[in-house]
Amino acid sequence: MSNAKSYLPDGIRTATPTLMQKNCIEAIEWYRRTFGAEVRSISPGPSPGSTMHAEIRIGDSSIYMADDMPMSSVKSPSLLGGTSSSITLYFSDCDAVFERSLKAGAQVQMPLDDMFWGDRYGVIKDPFGYMWAIATHKEDLTLDELNQRARAFFASMPKQDS
Repeated sequence: MSNAKSYLPDGIRTATPTLMQKNCIEAIEWYRRTFGAEVRSISPGPSPGSTMHAEIRIGDSSIYMADDMPMSSVKSPSLLGGTSSSITLYFSDCDAVFERSLKAGAQVQMPLDDMFWGDRYGVIKDPFGYMWAIATHKEDLTLDELNQRARAFFASMPKQDS
């Protein structure tokens, strides 16, 4: 055993999300086919067919995954009845990835559109309950341009009663 060369494991960035799954291996395969995820590691869990820890990489970012386990305080969307967060993925062709996601069983939560902040952006819900924003960055905006567009966007929305 040798000492670590860095405070970060090789290939890991400072923030790395962990997704708990009802069926981790099935989810890994879905992310591989749909998002082009690379499987970096899979460690078996305590029961046959379960996964204690896995790492996938989408683009230059790693995501840890595991099956639901009684000792974990993190729960899958299937146990929670929803999810409290989403992950944004940037691709060179978000339209192709969005379409591939839908063909693979994802549900549209927000259709793809060109957004005021300069991204082509849409949101899907995967078959495992997680939300994924799929985007392609199209325009570099200054903060003033972004704020001007945001004000115009919100001004165009119907007024809400308080």
